[in-house]
Amino acid sequence: MSITYRVGMDIGGTFTDYVLAGSDGCLRLHKRLTTPHNPADGALWGLNELLQQDNLALNRITHIVHGTTLVANAIIERRGAKTALLTTRGFRDTLEMGFEQRYDIYDLFLRFPEPVVPRELTFEVDERMSRDGLPLREPNLNEIDEKVRDFIWEGVEALAVSFLHAYRNPLHEQQVAEHIRTKFPDLVVSVSHEVVPEIREYERTNTTVCNAYVQPLMANYLDEFTRELEQKGFKGNFLLIHSSGGSATADTARRLPIRFLESGPAGGALLTSFIGKTLQQPDLLSFDMGGTTAKACLIKNGKPDTAPIIEAARVHRFKPGSGLPIKTPVVDMIEIGAGGGSIAHKDSLGLLKVGPHSAGADPGPACYGLGGQDPTVTDACLLLGYFDPTYFLGGSMPLDVTASERAFYNLAQDLELGTQETAWGVYRIVCENMAQAARVHIIEKGQDPRRFALMAFGGAGPAHAAQVARILGAPEVIVPRVSGVASALGFLVAPISFEFSHSYPKEVKSLDWTKVRILYEGLEQHARDVLRQAGVPADAIQIERRVDMRFIGQSHELDIPISTGELSADVVNDLVKRFTDAYTQLFHAALPGYELMVLNWRLRATGPKAHVALDTVSEESGSAKKGARLAYFPEAGGRIKVPVYDRYALTSGVMLSGPAIIEERESTTVVGPQDHLTVDELGNLRIKVVTT
Repeated sequence: MSITYRVGMDIGGTFTDYVLAGSDGCLRLHKRLTTPHNPADGALWGLNELLQQDNLALNRITHIVHGTTLVANAIIERRGAKTALLTTRGFRDTLEMGFEQRYDIYDLFLRFPEPVVPRELTFEVDERMSRDGLPLREPNLNEIDEKVRDFIWEGVEALAVSFLHAYRNPLHEQQVAEHIRTKFPDLVVSVSHEVVPEIREYERTNTTVCNAYVQPLMANYLDEFTRELEQKGFKGNFLLIHSSGGSATADTARRLPIRFLESGPAGGALLTSFIGKTLQQPDLLSFDMGGTTAKACLIKNGKPDTAPIIEAARVHRFKPGSGLPIKTPVVDMIEIGAGGGSIAHKDSLGLLKVGPHSAGADPGPACYGLGGQDPTVTDACLLLGYFDPTYFLGGSMPLDVTASERAFYNLAQDLELGTQETAWGVYRIVCENMAQAARVHIIEKGQDPRRFALMAFGGAGPAHAAQVARILGAPEVIVPRVSGVASALGFLVAPISFEFSHSYPKEVKSLDWTKVRILYEGLEQHARDVLRQAGVPADAIQIERRVDMRFIGQSHELDIPISTGELSADVVNDLVKRFTDAYTQLFHAALPGYELMVLNWRLRATGPKAHVALDTVSEESGSAKKGARLAYFPEAGGRIKVPVYDRYALTSGVMLSGPAIIEERESTTVVGPQDHLTVDELGNLRIKVVTT
């Protein structure tokens, strides 16, 4: 039987990562700089380089699973299509009004992101639907025709339609969308009941508008990408990772690109979950540090936490509430402005700061030799002796130590410190920043950071993980065998899946369970159609139901699982108990006597779990030591000689005491002077961290 291959491809802000997985259990890894001007170019070049390593043709590849930052970057950089909006009369200012809440009550010059659709491209349609879904006024299609022609004359390429209460009854949106698609077939149309049929006008409208805004861009990107693959002989399945951690077809991505807003970052959380189950450690903290950002995600009971909403294009990157709310299921992770390219500087108070600005891939850190002049975290690691300048990316990308020294010289002079002390300060500060953000993320979920081991990956993650764990009080760091390209491997363990939702707000005691059953039957039918079109056999589709619940009068909901069996009033007691238990765990006390309500009903359809063979590593004894070099560890006396090990030669059962440096092609692991490392049977590095 011939060997088949699958490829995971993660286009990041600095590097594009690749994993080639064979049906015989072999793994081939690759990494190359992203091409920011056109990420598809670099992605295809890197794919060709990966295949050339084994002289493989593209027709041997059965699946390519792709993660991309295209949607997020388009919204941040405002590179989408010129978009207009049709909305209900009286609601023209929905996007400008947004929330009444201020994200910073002390900022007198508070700013919010500009709406994707300006007010002059918003048209009020004289239609009305009641809150119970009863048609009160039919839309005038002739009036709409005239306005759409005006929009097209002004260069509009995409149109969003979001009418009041369309989540209860989409009739008017359906009439208008069908009419426009028939008369103006070249115009891209996004309709709110197809994108996010949920309550809350601002979030629903904004999400629909953003979907329309990026639709032409995503369609063009996928058309070009798949055309290039086909011309090179690819005949397999091309899938994309969506924000909630599953894979979906290119057709789904063309229709609902907003669901792929956080496409790439989900991969690391998926791999953490996968390896955690293999190690029988269902509770972990996924820690992913790349060239541009670091991200942390809590894995509980073997599953990544998810959230129903995310913000894009924040005015203040790390201030919640300062961005555009996007209602889409997403793996819930905290983003930290810390990556290998994060720039160090002295602030107005004379203090050393790191980030949030990054050198990215172009020009990159000073040591890349591509024109960067600012001191970055990667430059600091190089000066501290953690990175070997001749073995970065396995030696394919030598680093310029002199350029790093030059970049740090002026900063060290400004701070009146030596270069080594300044580099250590940058390293320590970036670890403190990441640990602080991760601690808040964990505690806000009602958990204790000291309970969770860190799964560290990304090009820079293993070099910082032990120090981050020490600050957090976490007992252990686990560095998987493919740590440098973990997100790309995570894509290959993602099943084909998709999530659907619908609002039916009602007090629990007054629920019409016949309506609930009909609602879920419709969602399930839609879900099964989508997965069958992606090639999933009907009998292999699994269904999971969840609801958004809250106490009446509250403005935030909890995500609660609901029975997949027969739905009737008999499940009320079970539903109430599940909510009360979840609420008590999070807030340590429920509210007796307060009525409950359900806001949104959710359904997730999942195909068979994908599998990647992680073979055990040899137990044969042998020397993995490559040599030694000077590295800076202030707790051990400063710059000392530290042993350096070849990760690929470390065998199962090996035990090392720190300080130590373990090198692989895509990343470097740093073990502190007081820490202890063992290698398990799967080749994972297990670092027992001595906390302060």
